[in-house]
Amino acid sequence: MQNRMKTHQLTENEITALLEGQPIGRLATVDISGFPYVIPVHFVYLNQKIYIHGLIKGEKLDNIIKNQKIGFEVDRFDGFIRPEEKNPCDVNTVYQSVIIRGIASIVEDEAVKTEALNKIVEKYTPELAGNSFKNSIKATAVIEITVKECTGKYYK
Repeated sequence: MQNRMKTHQLTENEITALLEGQPIGRLATVDISGFPYVIPVHFVYLNQKIYIHGLIKGEKLDNIIKNQKIGFEVDRFDGFIRPEEKNPCDVNTVYQSVIIRGIASIVEDEAVKTEALNKIVEKYTPELAGNSFKNSIKATAVIEITVKECTGKYYK
């Protein structure tokens, strides 16, 4: 366990609030050469899973097809704590972060895909919620991440 995790763990409710409230997450996959590939994504936390949408082709999907193990990170930066002594080594960061290790899969079930896409629309463009995207659903990939390990930490 990381040293700060002993005293600065987020509660389950705080983790959920961060996952539900932040607009950008970072998805880490592993490419065919074994290198990490990290990209910012829009996402939704639904039924204790992460859902991400995107094009039906691309590096993240290619990587997931070859290796379903992923990392996912969400954070919130709230500023700096500046020391009175003006020592730059004593500056600290106020933040919350969640790190997930999970298994990713591409959603094939149209009902699950539709539910995830509806929640994504509600989160990012609520004024468009309820509009049909039936014509685009076949051209849209939805990735489902089953959470295997989740930790959250903070500093303030």
